[in-house]
Amino acid sequence: MARITQEQRNRYSAKVKENKVKIDAILAQEQSLLNMLKQPGSQGLGYVRFKLSEQALSLTSYQILINNLSLSLLGIKNEEALGEARKSLGRSIKYLEDIFTGYVDVPFSEYEQNLAAIEEKSYEERYKHIRKLGFAINGIEEGYGATSMWKWFIVELWGKHAALAKNSINLKKAYQDLSLDSPNRMITLSYMSLIKKLLQGSADRYREKYEVSSMKMDDFKQAISFLNALKRIHMVFGEKTETEELKKKIEIWSAKLENDLKKRDEEAKKNR
Repeated sequence: MARITQEQRNRYSAKVKENKVKIDAILAQEQSLLNMLKQPGSQGLGYVRFKLSEQALSLTSYQILINNLSLSLLGIKNEEALGEARKSLGRSIKYLEDIFTGYVDVPFSEYEQNLAAIEEKSYEERYKHIRKLGFAINGIEEGYGATSMWKWFIVELWGKHAALAKNSINLKKAYQDLSLDSPNRMITLSYMSLIKKLLQGSADRYREKYEVSSMKMDDFKQAISFLNALKRIHMVFGEKTETEELKKKIEIWSAKLENDLKKRDEEAKKNR
């Protein structure tokens, strides 16, 4: 690696200083919002948590930017900035989970009431925030690289992202808004398409994590849970062909899981 010059260091430090001013301002805003949550009898806490998630996500973006500046100006990763990005992203996700829950494979009725906390938030606002969350996860993933020790942890972030995307939309209203005369038809189509993509993606990632890294049955079970969640979506919207295809896929994955469990039990008996 080429030696880093003092000029490069100075340029990088100046850029970091600019961004840290913005970071400090966001942290102050986040703390102010957290204080609002602690006030007795506070109203609109769902909106406060949504705003907190937005602030933490903005923070994540600046921390990712600092790593990108390090790569472009110095030619090295900034592990500290990436670590801070992971933490702020985790907070952003947690604030949303406090509103929507992080449930994966449950009926809509089990989390429907949570949506009342931010019922005035439009499709566009929710969709935009969920997409930004995905961009941030992708930014952290690219920042660390494909061979990073955080590779499989990021699979969990994508899983949380998929669950939040699903739980952030009122499925009953979305079903109605797919009507040809609904002004919300196009955004609903985009929103639901993203949700389906994220659920399938998380199923595939968890299965890969199981087969390539962990060999933990819980990871394979989680993969199947995401498939089941996707199947529920298809059933709600009356998508019979997709539902049947997923049923077959779930049966195949479940059979493999059961077969792997049997093999593991047999090997354990031999080793006793």
